[in-house]
Amino acid sequence: MALDRLIEAIAKKQNPTAAGLDPKLEYIPDFIKEKAFGRCGKTLEGAAAAILEFNRGLIDALCEIVPAVKPQCAYYEMYGWQGMKALHDTIAYAREKGLFVITDGKRNDIGSTMQAYATAHLGKTEVAGESAAAFGADALTVNGYLGSDGIQPLLDVCRMEDKGIFVLAKTSNPSSDEVQNQLLEGGEPLYETMGQYCEKWGKGLSGKYGYSGVGAVVGATWPEQLGELRGMLTHTFFLVPGYGAQGGTAEDVAMAFDKNGLGAVINAARSIMCAWQKQNAAPEDYAKAAAQEAEKMRDSILRGIGRIRL
Repeated sequence: MALDRLIEAIAKKQNPTAAGLDPKLEYIPDFIKEKAFGRCGKTLEGAAAAILEFNRGLIDALCEIVPAVKPQCAYYEMYGWQGMKALHDTIAYAREKGLFVITDGKRNDIGSTMQAYATAHLGKTEVAGESAAAFGADALTVNGYLGSDGIQPLLDVCRMEDKGIFVLAKTSNPSSDEVQNQLLEGGEPLYETMGQYCEKWGKGLSGKYGYSGVGAVVGATWPEQLGELRGMLTHTFFLVPGYGAQGGTAEDVAMAFDKNGLGAVINAARSIMCAWQKQNAAPEDYAKAAAQEAEKMRDSILRGIGRIRL
């Protein structure tokens, strides 16, 4: 099961974190942009080339530290097909370096359309009798609020291709309570019901460490709900955004883990990608600064949860 690979990598590196690869041009050192623009012009192609070089530098510096990376599709889509090629190439490079890749696409649809999303991001596309992976990530974030019609096509692909999904349950944004905290007839909040569906959907994708291939997205900015859901969803692995720049702390995310230090992967993007700016480091040292920030994040979380054990 796909998330078993992530769990094993977390335990091996003693690091339950993922580095978000959500690049904007303003995050990228000038020397990289000038090189890309000199070759491709100040165009979408030039922007995509700069992003890819920036990402490769980060991956090279982080691959021995973090077990996973999480590229957010929107930051690539804004640069057109050129940006989407950069996403493809980033995923391929990260996997070459042994990293588990979670594509943050938050895809949401039903039936054949969701089947197409599942095929694009996790499966293989058939072309005249041949097949190839379009993007080839290990896992995908998805929106389950359309119900099982939008999840079942993903489960089928996950089962065939050994992939995983993370379903939005309690997201990190401040206004998530407007919808996700609404109480249903039984008195439980909507996010809790979504978490229970994650448990149900994961029954056919059981893993050897007690967690299924259907994870849940639960934000670090809601530590009380994070702890509540950890206690309820005993077979659901958490992807926890909101650490660092969004305000989540090591103390907050400690609620996401079980007694063995398993059960969650904590994501940070800007605090790692932009560490060189925060540290006033030389632009050429951007990747080194990112590695230092990733190590700092790892150490801070481990102080709260202890050694990770399989």
